[in-house]
Amino acid sequence: MNEYADLLIIGAGPAGMSAALAAAPSGARIVVLDDNPLPGGQIWRDGPNAHLPAQARRLRERLEACHSIHRHPATRVIASPGAQQLLVENDERGWLIRYDKLILCTGARELLLPFPGWTLPGVTGAGGLQALIKGGVPVHGQRVVIAGSGPLLLASAATAKQHGAQVLRIAEQASSQAVAGFAAQLPRWPGKLLQSFSLFDRHYRTATHVLAALGTDRVEGVRVQQHGKVVEMACDRLACGFGLIPNIQLAQALGCAIAGQAIAVDAWQASSRADHYAAGECTGFGGSELALVEGAIAGYAAVGNQDAARHLWPRRARWQGFAKALNHAFALDPRLTSLAQPDTLVCRCEDVPYSALVGHADWRSAKLASRCGMGACQGRVCGGAVQQLFGWQPSAPRPPFSPARLETLMSLDDTPPA
Repeated sequence: MNEYADLLIIGAGPAGMSAALAAAPSGARIVVLDDNPLPGGQIWRDGPNAHLPAQARRLRERLEACHSIHRHPATRVIASPGAQQLLVENDERGWLIRYDKLILCTGARELLLPFPGWTLPGVTGAGGLQALIKGGVPVHGQRVVIAGSGPLLLASAATAKQHGAQVLRIAEQASSQAVAGFAAQLPRWPGKLLQSFSLFDRHYRTATHVLAALGTDRVEGVRVQQHGKVVEMACDRLACGFGLIPNIQLAQALGCAIAGQAIAVDAWQASSRADHYAAGECTGFGGSELALVEGAIAGYAAVGNQDAARHLWPRRARWQGFAKALNHAFALDPRLTSLAQPDTLVCRCEDVPYSALVGHADWRSAKLASRCGMGACQGRVCGGAVQQLFGWQPSAPRPPFSPARLETLMSLDDTPPA
């Protein structure tokens, strides 16, 4: 059975929830799709060991209480077979959703840069470690090293410590001057200042980055460069995250313009495609506060409430200032793009080493010659890596955007032309 939405929202993280709640008083039929079983996105991810903040619980309760909002959890977008329509699938069925307006709140994912040993069992992303712990993976008594860049390292360390892990080192690649300069600006955002105090860890080291994960069958240790000196530590887990990159694949497939690595939007959070909006970290990383206000602006604008949307512009500008300071302070050192050795795998799905990519002119050429990005993750991991390593812009994805059942794909034959 097909479905119609006045307003379709892809993603139920902070931006998606905020957009839906802002649009709800209009009386529009609102449909929210998300690939997680419960609203909250990655930042408010639920699980057996998760402790949701009060704000997340309140938004979730408001979303559930609103009868004009229809939510489809654990649902993936498979294809865009025509104008203003998407083919979607959950664990039970596939169906077509036609819509009048669309808001993309597809969030961001971790940037993972390849280095020797990064494919060993026990090596994850920094956010990946958080997700595993919230999902119930035990870490009590394990020795953990966390490396990369940005505040997510401290948040991941706090989660690990709360569940009994021994955090040996938090290796931040940014310089002490950059981190101190960022900290000096935090009084402009008092909530963030208080949060920084709660996350502070005595094992935090600036100007420190991973060189290699050590081990045979799984990670047994890590080699880091700390203030110019090479240091090795034994550990049971290594979590590395080098920041976030926006999830723009669906926007690319829909023909929305991209600015840098994010979806390009105007003051109303409108993309370059008419009736298509975007909000949250798919338009650039800035934290939950920025995502919430961007989502509300997009929701109001999509239902024609320009006055309410315009009223939120100053709040958005305030949190955009935080995002700018954050991204400037934790900009990646170019040396991080030279960690991979010739035999270091870049594409884990297709076992493509760094040496197989050197010399190619662009992403398409590398894919044709090596199958890089053609595996199960469809370039979601290696695509961000090669963009950092070689400056290649990954091409727009081709359907199906996610693995799908044959029955779902066969329904495309019944889709009327746009």
